[in-house]
Order: sequence, then structure tokens, then C-alpha cells
Amino acid sequence: MTVFHEKRTVKPAFISWTLFSYSSRNYLFSFFGFFAVLMGVVFLISLLEVSDDLEDKAVPFLQIVKIVLYRLPQLSEEIMPFMILFAAMATFWKMTRANELVIIKTAGVSIWGIILPFAFCSLMIGVLSFAVINPISSALFAKNKELEQLYKKSDQAVFKVSETGLWLRQSDETGISVIHAGSVNSDLSLNRVIIFQLAEDGDFLSRYDSTKAQLADGSWILEKVWHSFPGEKPTFLEETRLPTELTMEKVQESFATPKSISFWELPYFINLLENAGFSAIKHKLQFHRLLSKPFLFIAMVLLAATFSMQQHRRGRVGLMILSGILTGFMLYFLSNFVFALGQSAKVPIALAAWSPAGVSLLLGVTMLLHLEDG
Repeated sequence: MTVFHEKRTVKPAFISWTLFSYSSRNYLFSFFGFFAVLMGVVFLISLLEVSDDLEDKAVPFLQIVKIVLYRLPQLSEEIMPFMILFAAMATFWKMTRANELVIIKTAGVSIWGIILPFAFCSLMIGVLSFAVINPISSALFAKNKELEQLYKKSDQAVFKVSETGLWLRQSDETGISVIHAGSVNSDLSLNRVIIFQLAEDGDFLSRYDSTKAQLADGSWILEKVWHSFPGEKPTFLEETRLPTELTMEKVQESFATPKSISFWELPYFINLLENAGFSAIKHKLQFHRLLSKPFLFIAMVLLAATFSMQQHRRGRVGLMILSGILTGFMLYFLSNFVFALGQSAKVPIALAAWSPAGVSLLLGVTMLLHLEDG
């Protein structure tokens, strides 16, 4: 009697919910573990750095701790790609050592199905990074700068851009000057300028109304000026000079830094800067860089898979792990280099902000396609 066995074709399974939740849980456990360890190390290093910086200021230790804690969320954003890379490599290597990846592949799940839970979790972490964590870290970073300036007793001028134009507060020998300008020209000269001169105790001294002000040679050069004193008739001057220690470089650098502005407020602030006539390149770069984070995190997972999932068969485990870590650092420094080129307007903003994520994704996909057997 001849027995005919029915030939069945096994269709490759993508991934089941059980496997998805199992892989996601292990990956998130590794991620938060690395997060706790790395943030502990960063906290201690920052504490030593700030303590040394404020050593001669007699700042209470609790205030130093507060300064460091205000800075910590911002630092966590900087090192989060490494957390993703290390957590993914650790999880993949753990599954490789336990032969779990072999069993999963035998069940018909492709390498892309194995990576899916890691990529999805990284995508969600990236979205939370710019949508939730960044607004919190920006607010705390601004408080950190306020505390540092308070204890360093910096005499830097205070700038603010609003819908009504530019506001500037500076100190000199005579007291305090509050400057308002309606707009800024391409040569960084100010239009529709009003300057209030106040004494140290806040008493009003005089007022300047000028059509234009140019910062040059350590002074404000005012054109077509009306100079007013309390209880006196205004005096018209074709041109006058007010001494200052400011330079236009200091003016540009003293605006709110991109790191101190929330992701949700960046478009509004960019619009204010451009309407006032100032460059918003740094803020645009920050906005696009935050948007690209989820894709950069996915790229870190692909690179981790490349250097971790095949080690069980190929040997040289330490060398492969070291290669993955060095690749992560190389991409980090490359992204900072391209970002610096973007800030100097040497490359377009979109290219500077998105190229690290794009190059990392292409590199990870290419390497996985090369290593994948089927």
C-alpha cells in the first residue's frame, strides 16, 4: 500500500502578537536599564563639572545639585541614540545566546519581522522625545541658564524678540538702557528705535527716539534723533552716539538658544526672528533635527541588528560588538559635523538635519540585506 503524503507549503510568518510583546518587553527593559546607568554616570560627571566651575562662588551644594538636575533632561536627549544602540545590541545578543533567534527564524519569521518590535518601540521613543521630553527639557534648560547666570553674576545683556520687535536691556556706567527696535535690516542695523535710560534704582533719566541705529566701534550710532528729558522740550539731533560694550555677534548669541525653546514653540519663534530680520538657521536646524529623531533611532536598531544577530555563527563576538559601538560613535560625530556645516550655512538646512538619519537608515538596511540569508 502506497501512502501519499500531502505536501504543504509553509508560508513565512511575519510576527505574532506574543512574540511582538515579548521582544518589546525585553528591549524596553534593556533600554531603561541603560538609561538609568548612563544618566547616573552623566549626573556624577556634570556634578563634578559644575562644582569645579562654581568653586569660587560659594554656591550651596543643594543649588549645585539643582543646576545639574535642570541640565540632565537636555543631556539625556543628546545620548539617547546611544541608549537605543546599546539596548538593542544587548537584547539581540541575549536572544542570540539563548538560541531564541534561531527558533524564531525556524518558525518562518524573517529578519525584518524580528526587528519590527524594536523599530516600533524606538519610533515611539523618538516621538515621545521631541513631543514630550523636549518641552520639559527645554524649560528646565532655561532655568539652568538662569541659575548659572545668577551665581556667575554675568553682566550680559538681555534680549527678547516679540511680535512688537526686538527688546534689549544693557548696563553701563550711567545705569540701565532699555532698547526697543521695530525691525532689523540685513546689515543688522535697527529701525524705529526707542531707548530708555534709567538710573540704577530704576528712575527715568532720558529717552531717545531714532529712525535708525547702527552698532559700530563700541557705540550705538543713532540717526535723526529726538532726545527727551523729564519736564523739558525734546531736542533734535542729526546723529549721536551712545557707548556700549555690545557687538552684533553678542546680540546674535544672546537670543534664546534653540535648546531652551520647546519643539512646539520653535515654529513661532522662528517666525518672530525672521520677521525681526535675524537669522533663524540654528532654530530651523533644531526643529528638523528633532523631527528626524524617530528615524535616527530606527537606524540605530538596524545597526545593532547588523552587529549582534549574526555573531553567534561568525564568532569574534567582542570585535563585532566593538565595531557596532564604534559605528554608533562615528555616526554621532558625523551628525555633529554636518550639523555644524548647516549652522554655518555651508549646506542646506534639510540636508544637515536629515542626512545623519537617512545615511544611517540606508547603511543599516544595506548591511542587513547583505547578511540576510533569505
